[in-house]
Amino acid sequence: MLTFLVCLTALVIAYFTYGRYLERVAAIDPARSVPSETLFDGVDYVPMPRWRVFLIQLLNIAGTGPIFGAILGAAFGPVAFLWITLGGIFMGAMHDFLSGVMLVRNDGLSIPEVAGRYLGTGMRQFMRLFSVVLLVLVGAVFLLSPADILSGMVPSVPHTVWVWLILAYYFVATLLPIDKIIGKIYPIFGVALILMALALLGVLLFGPYRIPELTTLANAQLDPHSVPIVPTLFITIACGAISGFHATQSPLMARCVRNERECRSVFFGAMISESIIALIWAAVATAFFGGAHALAEALAANGNSAAWAVNIISNTTLGIAGGILALLGVVAAPITSGDTAFRSARLIVADIFRIEQRTQWKRFAIALPLFVAGYLITRVDFTVVWRYFAWTNQTLATIVLWAVVVWLFAAKRNYFVALLPAVFMTFICASFVFVSGQFFGMENRPAAYALAGAATAVVLCFILLKLRRNGRSNP
Repeated sequence: MLTFLVCLTALVIAYFTYGRYLERVAAIDPARSVPSETLFDGVDYVPMPRWRVFLIQLLNIAGTGPIFGAILGAAFGPVAFLWITLGGIFMGAMHDFLSGVMLVRNDGLSIPEVAGRYLGTGMRQFMRLFSVVLLVLVGAVFLLSPADILSGMVPSVPHTVWVWLILAYYFVATLLPIDKIIGKIYPIFGVALILMALALLGVLLFGPYRIPELTTLANAQLDPHSVPIVPTLFITIACGAISGFHATQSPLMARCVRNERECRSVFFGAMISESIIALIWAAVATAFFGGAHALAEALAANGNSAAWAVNIISNTTLGIAGGILALLGVVAAPITSGDTAFRSARLIVADIFRIEQRTQWKRFAIALPLFVAGYLITRVDFTVVWRYFAWTNQTLATIVLWAVVVWLFAAKRNYFVALLPAVFMTFICASFVFVSGQFFGMENRPAAYALAGAATAVVLCFILLKLRRNGRSNP
């Protein structure tokens, strides 16, 4: 319990300490104009109250990520608590906050356009394609997973009907102004997400469960050699620590904040909240099954299904309320993230071709092919493609971190707050390529890590060259 409480306290304190320090690093200026007032269009650029923007941002970046990833990551052992805490503070929250401010100061443009400004035209073109494909894939997956669950809950309604109903909702929500559905309904789901975490926290604090302490960094997985902590843990737990998907969602709220001083609560605060949710789920998963190794055995016996774990934990610990909790976690949350994934894809395409989005038929013209592509993907077996999503997600986060480094360097600010995490995540993503069976699967681990180190050095040299050439230009 002590390890858990220390990590939980550290996350809360970080919001008031490290968050304020990063505000000074970013030179937050309450007098600076923001996109919601300079580019107001009544559709995407719409000022909304801080509390509403925070809750929408939390729900957009959360989905099932901090729940499923935390449960799967907890099978590595209490070391997962450490990664969620330190990663959430010094990587995830820093990544979300600084990239969020960067987006606000670049007219709330989509992340490929902003990253391209600091990393070059080639990276802009790569990020455009990469981000749209990733978002359509995310939208399609978050279309299928809730449809699968709903068809199991209500067998009388065919799976295809649920797919079409969710798809229809996505289409409408993506086209409507952001303050109509997303601005009104999503804060309610955001509150529910927080309440379910608090309910589980109460179970941990006052229930008959024992949370393992961090006494060793040993890997508790059934086959530690095939899934080493470095780099697998850092890929498995993404949304609870650091996630590139967040950078694709932040432009939505970067267009809605009313003042730069709101950025800490909206971006840094939402990520800290997500880390707290992930920490609670990692703790309750290990405590419920009697330890990390027992959790790994239970998951292996049930197809490594985090959804199964959510269902049994929720219903057992919270009864009827747990059933509602499970429904929210594995149905409502992915639906809301799928909606905003498609919306973000529409905005990226609009930014690429400079298509204004005030006119409804122009929004329709962009959204239609995206939804057609998303639906076609649902007809394909994702198993192979989805295996690479977690790595792709962390790779995107790494690229954004490097863009933040260049931005801070150009502004003559402390860029080391982003440089060190960028180097670390570059090594993690590179080593996963060489160590994981999904890619090369090298059995010679020292050689694999050496290659990853060499790849990291190459990227670092490229960035240093970039800084030398144009880093001192005005941001």
